Amino acid sequence: MTRASSESTGSGPPTAGRDGSEPPIRVLVVEDEPLTAEAHVAYVERVDGFAVAGLARDGREALARLRDDPGIDLVLLDMNLPDTHGVSLCRALRSAGSTVDVIAVTAVRDVAVVRAAVSLGIVQYLIKPFTFAAFAERLTGYRTFRTALRDGDGLVTQGDVDAGLATLRPAAPPVLAKGLTPETLDRVTAVLRASDDRWTAEGVAASAGVSRVTARRYLEHLVASGLARREQRYGTPGRPENTYRLR
Repeated sequence: MTRASSESTGSGPPTAGRDGSEPPIRVLVVEDEPLTAEAHVAYVERVDGFAVAGLARDGREALARLRDDPGIDLVLLDMNLPDTHGVSLCRALRSAGSTVDVIAVTAVRDVAVVRAAVSLGIVQYLIKPFTFAAFAERLTGYRTFRTALRDGDGLVTQGDVDAGLATLRPAAPPVLAKGLTPETLDRVTAVLRASDDRWTAEGVAASAGVSRVTARRYLEHLVASGLARREQRYGTPGRPENTYRLR
């Protein structure tokens, strides 16, 4: 685990790589509990496309960091700080003209706090305790959101806006039709995920250890849920054959 101190971890915002890749999203972790702060720093460093810009132990230090380093892109904010509340800190940021994005990472479950967070433009609200998988899902969704609605002079369609906002919300598990089980769905999905190739129902059946009819039912369920794409393969005698791949 990499230990982050209250000292700055960099001299300024990074630039794009030589290969033209996007620079990492620079994150300020605002958390007063030392072990939790270290865990959040370690989590950020494990997610591709993110870099820790610094660690603040209270609201005053967070405001100073953001004032001195305008290249910070994202704040991971605990709501219970020694000198202020996270909502008050966000109000101070907005009053100062800051448009930095904020993800609340907190144990606070009060409805009024959640509503206030939404009104102040906090893009995600993650309740402690949580797993690394849940944390990574939120950050990955945020990164996709930034990419989908990158600043520029272009215009967006309603579909662009809807798709961008949808990335900020974790995908809901598909509702299974009668007779389908989560265990078999996981097996079928694992087969598709193992390769980018297009799969036939017969191929999936053999790999997942189920009948061809069963494989087709689960594949069609994934298509109906928007998680997989059905295509037709031509070039062989007889009728075209349906193939499947994950979106």
